[in-house]
Amino acid sequence: MTREEELATNLKDVREKIADACERAGRDPQEITLVAVTKTFPASDVRLLAGLGITEVAENRDQEAGPKAAECRDLPLNWHFVGRLQTNKVKSALKYAGVVHSVDRPKLVSALSAEAVARGGPVEPVTCLVQVSLDPPEADGRGGARPEDVPGIAAEIVEAPGLALGGIMAVAPLGEDPGPAFERLAELTKELRAAHPDATIMSAGMSGDLAEAIACGATHVRIGTALLGGRRAIVR
Repeated sequence: MTREEELATNLKDVREKIADACERAGRDPQEITLVAVTKTFPASDVRLLAGLGITEVAENRDQEAGPKAAECRDLPLNWHFVGRLQTNKVKSALKYAGVVHSVDRPKLVSALSAEAVARGGPVEPVTCLVQVSLDPPEADGRGGARPEDVPGIAAEIVEAPGLALGGIMAVAPLGEDPGPAFERLAELTKELRAAHPDATIMSAGMSGDLAEAIACGATHVRIGTALLGGRRAIVR
């Protein structure tokens, strides 16, 4: 089996899982945006996925994403940044990323806005999602704002030049049933949309928990392993 055939088979399986989850949840599969997370995989895989109809591609490490996006600049792709983003990487990340899923602190909002404005010209605003932590309070290291801080960060994004509030993002807690965590995220999403009706995105669900996320209202699922296979060595 060629790599293209392998990816085509995996993509078919993922789309079927999304369709099954939507059927159980009483939702339309057209409501779900599939974001292919291509971290550790080469630009050649991105090209194959694009040929199979994928338009949304995500990375979580700028030092890998930058060169990969440059190799694929001729493709009609919308690049998402889904990892923890340091302020000193903002300038580099915004050279390719149109959506940043991991905005979790005011300092990052300021840095993104400053860089977006510095680009000048008729450039689309950077779509920002507030990343909220669903982990217990004692957990640390995976990023995400506290739930009570989400409204304030969202308001700062709305007021920041060059940025647009897209919605909210979260990762399910490690070692826990993702369902209750995604239910909490759904409540936060409802509250955010009440204050900001255009913030429609709920980015949740990965290869192992996409069904639970869709059941709770996810609009975007971030799929890596189920689509591309087991993680490879980091591309240099």
